[in-house]
Order: sequence, then C-alpha cells, then structure tokens
Amino acid sequence: MGSAPAAIAAENLAVRVDGRTVLEDVSFEVQQGELVAVLGPNGAGKTTLFKVILGLIAPLRGKVAVLGKPPRRGASEIGYAPQHRVLETDLALRARDVVGFGLDGHKWGIGFASRKRDAAIEKVLDEVGVCHLADAPVGRLSGGEQQQMFIAQALITNPRILMLDEPLSSLDISHAREIIALLASICRERRVTVMLISHDFNPLASVVDRVLYLASKHGVLGSPEEVITSETLSQLYHSKVEVVRSGGRIFVVGADT
Repeated sequence: MGSAPAAIAAENLAVRVDGRTVLEDVSFEVQQGELVAVLGPNGAGKTTLFKVILGLIAPLRGKVAVLGKPPRRGASEIGYAPQHRVLETDLALRARDVVGFGLDGHKWGIGFASRKRDAAIEKVLDEVGVCHLADAPVGRLSGGEQQQMFIAQALITNPRILMLDEPLSSLDISHAREIIALLASICRERRVTVMLISHDFNPLASVVDRVLYLASKHGVLGSPEEVITSETLSQLYHSKVEVVRSGGRIFVVGADT
C-alpha cells in the first residue's frame, strides 16, 4: 500500500495577481494532521496562496495538489474561514443560521430545517463551545464568540483540511488563547490538517507543528526552530534580518513585517 498523499503540496508554484507576481517558485508539503502557521509580512501572498489552494485562483506556473488532487472550488474536503470583521450589532441572523450556511451556503436562500440538519448544527456548535449561543443574534456575540461560530461553520461538512485567514485578528489575549486551544484540539482529536494565517507567531508557538514563512515572493516550510532564525529569514528576505528571543517571545527585527 502506498503512503497517504500530503494534505497540501505545492511544486514550483508561481502566482500573478493584477499583473504582479506575488509568489515565485514556491514548493512545500503539508502532511495530513499537521497544524501549520502561515507567516510573513503584508503583501507576501499568504491569502493569495489560500485562494490557490481553494481553487479560486489558477497559478501562473507550477502546481498544487489537495489530498493528491487538483484544487477544486467548493471542495467539501476543505473548511475555510476567511478573515472576518465584527458583525453589526443589529444583524438579525442567529448563530445557528450562520453555521447552517456551511451546509447550504452554495444555494439560494436559507436551507430548510430538518432534524438531521439541526442535529449537525447543534453538534458542531457544541464542539466549539458555543452551543448555548445557538439562538443568539450574531451581532451580539463577542469577537471571540463570532470566531468560534465561523470555525463551526467551516467544520460542519467534516472537512479533512481547515484553513483560517487571520483567526486571531482583533481578539484580545484571552479570546486568542481560547481560539488557539480550540484549533489545536480540532487538529489532534479530529486529525484535521489546520493551516492558519497569522502576523504573530508567539501565541501559536506551543501548538504548531511547522511554519510556512512567505516573503519576497518565496517561501520556506519547517519547524519553528529551523525557519525562524536570523540565517533562514535573511536568506528569504534577501537582506539582513535579526531574530531576537526575549522573555519567551520571538521578535523579527529588520524585516518589513
């Protein structure tokens, strides 16, 4: 029997957006069941890479495989939570309605109620810890609770890969820690591959398996100890970068982060 395919594999990937080459000759493999943080400065191509994996953007050159197959728009194997903005407080939708969009968001209107559908929504809301908020107006939820709701929406189809764009943005330290613990639990207990974009590695240091660092159109994947070093990042940025460790935190100095 052959070994299982990588969750996500890129080979000599080049991507151009609006006439500008964002990624060039990027190659990596994320294995099934890994938790990987995608790091790098603004404009480095982190969200663009996600769009390629999701089948929303075709690469200029090279190829990407998702569980051994070409990317496909709307693939049920991937649960995706885009970077979200805090919702309006007067929004009438309930949390269970928004999570349900993960089942029927590709259809017109809101899906019809059924016992099976309701049970699936209740189960995933309970898994992420907000079942008690199922009937709450989404605009009244805190930023952390809204993020938990969007993670539930991404999980409801039982994906094998979970991708999140800046899930910690706009969250205070307490809520960020709750989201990180939740994602680590999902990864380990469900054996779901988790890829998440973040601007700050420090909150994730205790849970990630590897990091994919993008900069200067290129990328490098490895353990934090291998990647987040002065030597590796200086090569990636093509300029002098210092990685400073102080008080248990890591600071990247000299890079446009």
